[in-house]
Amino acid sequence: MSAKSKTMDMANGPLLKNIFIFAIPLVFTNILQMAFNSADTIIVGRFAGDRALAAVGSTGSIIFLITSLFNGLATGTNVVVARYIGTGKKEKITDSIQTSIALATAGGIILTFIGIVFAKSFLSMMSTPDDIIDLSTIYMRIYFGGVIFLLLYNFGAAILRSKGDTQRPLYFLMASGALNIVLNYIAIRFFKLHVIGAAAATVISQAVSAILVLYVLIKEDDITHLDIRNLYFDRDSLFEIMRIGIPAGLSGAVFALSNVVVQSSINSFNSTDIVAGNSAGANVENFVYIGYMAFQQATITFTSQCMGAGRLDRIKEIMVKTMILVVVGAIIMGLAVYLAGPYVLRFYTDKPEVVAVGMIRIKYVASLLVLNGILDVFVNSMRGMGSSTLPTVLMVIGICGVRLLWIYTMFPIHHTLQMIYLCFPISWAITSIVEFVLWIIVYRKVVY
Repeated sequence: MSAKSKTMDMANGPLLKNIFIFAIPLVFTNILQMAFNSADTIIVGRFAGDRALAAVGSTGSIIFLITSLFNGLATGTNVVVARYIGTGKKEKITDSIQTSIALATAGGIILTFIGIVFAKSFLSMMSTPDDIIDLSTIYMRIYFGGVIFLLLYNFGAAILRSKGDTQRPLYFLMASGALNIVLNYIAIRFFKLHVIGAAAATVISQAVSAILVLYVLIKEDDITHLDIRNLYFDRDSLFEIMRIGIPAGLSGAVFALSNVVVQSSINSFNSTDIVAGNSAGANVENFVYIGYMAFQQATITFTSQCMGAGRLDRIKEIMVKTMILVVVGAIIMGLAVYLAGPYVLRFYTDKPEVVAVGMIRIKYVASLLVLNGILDVFVNSMRGMGSSTLPTVLMVIGICGVRLLWIYTMFPIHHTLQMIYLCFPISWAITSIVEFVLWIIVYRKVVY
């Protein structure tokens, strides 16, 4: 990687070494992101109470559902820019960068309208308990008032990652995350703003991270320079970003939709303790992702650059090595979270009932996330090779179909939290097998 341009040549050189150089800052980024999110949740639970904790937690699935399409388009940006960097076509790199930021801006405006106007309707459809729905609505509306900053950061960070620069997004997250914790603590602990303070702190910190990433791109003097005064949509770049990103976004949306059904099933117990425990457990569960998320992100970026540079001989090696790293990382973190779960959950709440619910989720979901990691490597490898639609279709059928079928057939028979959570590992296992078969077909078509 050049010290001046901060651009990594992923098509040449020692692969494992470059993967670690790429991934280690991402690991710390993910650790910090999860730590900051957990700190926010702890602050809400400790100083605003279980109702506020449940209110904030109940919005997670619907927020992810609404934003997932544009998260997928950010993935498309990562793939397209990385591929153009591999080919060395400077004009196409510029077109794709200008188009990406224009797309993030337009998307932010659209999502702000949707989130503010339809917040309570979405929460009602999820059967959010009556005693928290008003608080949840307030949180969602404030959050979506600043969602444009989230999109700008995600797209900007995707551009930096496409050339191997994972360090500066880490620094930006450190600054914005620390600010988020401080603002959360002050707003909730001293001004008693509860969910209003939590949402406002999140928006302000996201604005800081967006400003930082845009500033860096504007000041870049290499191939990833952004001209913020001349945003435009290049037809070819937009088409490629959407070709890769829309299937990725739709898969995320359908995933989120199935999670909304799961959340609705959890809400059906009509217990604030259960909703709060699920929220705390899901928050702790996120720490498992840091064991593999960076390596599965490396899969798509390295594969994309190698495709652009014509280094097809490295694609299988990238998949195998990132798969090993993902499996090892997920198993280690899954075991650590399971063993530490009873102690970590007590940071969120003093109520034994809430802790017990959180541990049920950790046992049946967090400790088995390795299955999801395996699935992600296969899918990201195929996206890096330019195949996004069919893996998405199979993922939708495999993941969401199995989860919905399970919820609507098995859950009514055995109305327990354990039965709800079993739909996660079962759907991951089945879909991983199907995606592996598809990966073999796509790989042979591309390489041979």
